[in-house]
Amino acid sequence: MSDHTVLHVKGRVLVGPEEVRDELWAVDGRISYDRPSGARDVRTVEGWVLPGLVDAHCHVGLDAHGPVAADVAEKQALTDRDAGTLLIRDAGSPSDTRWIDDREDLPRIIRAGRHIARSRRYIRNYAWEIEPEDLVAYVAQEARRGDGWVKLVGDWIDREAGDLTACWPRGAVRAAIEEAHRLGARVTAHCFAEDSLRDLVEAGIDCVEHATGLTEETIPLFAERGVAIVPTLVNIATFPRLARGGEAKFPRWSDHMRRLHERRYDTVRSAYDAGIPVFVGTDAGGSLAHGLVAAEVAELVTAGIPPLAALSATTWGARRWLGRPGLEEGAPADLVVYDTDPRADVRALAAPRRVVLNGRVVG
Repeated sequence: MSDHTVLHVKGRVLVGPEEVRDELWAVDGRISYDRPSGARDVRTVEGWVLPGLVDAHCHVGLDAHGPVAADVAEKQALTDRDAGTLLIRDAGSPSDTRWIDDREDLPRIIRAGRHIARSRRYIRNYAWEIEPEDLVAYVAQEARRGDGWVKLVGDWIDREAGDLTACWPRGAVRAAIEEAHRLGARVTAHCFAEDSLRDLVEAGIDCVEHATGLTEETIPLFAERGVAIVPTLVNIATFPRLARGGEAKFPRWSDHMRRLHERRYDTVRSAYDAGIPVFVGTDAGGSLAHGLVAAEVAELVTAGIPPLAALSATTWGARRWLGRPGLEEGAPADLVVYDTDPRADVRALAAPRRVVLNGRVVG
């Protein structure tokens, strides 16, 4: 054995939605369901156990103004960790956060590289801002730099139109997604409105962030193609404030944002009912605080998603979707312990008793 303390986790280990075990051991940072022989330094933790939570839309190293210093990024990652988020899909960041990979006390990150946006059509200092003729080249660049994902900005306010419009011609986005897939990367896109969705899905996109513009026409298309959504409802809650701020200059955009907000729960429930995969993401790191994963799960339940499905969207199902293990034999011992059964009430996620990362209690 190494210098890792052996951790004995007792109680109810939720290996899957219905698969429950009585205990596990963390030995040398890995999960074992066999009691280790000769273990002397054993620490015991008891409670209801879940795999480390997943935030599938989070930005470490980013704030409302752009990239942040390493010490700020560290605080962001620690805030997520202490909330139980131990796996992050970083959905676009201009910061190089590879140094986090060397830290055994910080969450694991799956990076989507830097956002790729149309010129002057996104938040300043966030994205590569380019024109359609350069889209394939930039997607290839970020596919090589990322961890199997690329992030496009699919729509944004068009100041001439005074409303949200699609950012990319159909042909350009199809060629870009084909190039990403050729390089082994999946593609996701920021989309608030309706206009860009059909072109993106028919071009082969793998996921859409926010997806507030889903309609009766596009929901079946997403379901048929198996395109996932990450609704980020804790972020969509800010739409009324944004609408008020832009009303004088862009009244059409403000009205559109309000309508998208008003139907947000119906949109998410209709997507789920149609069989569209739904996953938990908070959009932390722009203008939103980190550590909101429990609030997002609760929002999915408010939208009408069954509690067990909402729980899976940040645990078993989300890890499977991202190609990362849960509480399997030999997997990294990344888990969260709660006082009560989170399947019975997802609000339990807001108060983790213990957070275990690489087999060590870190929170």
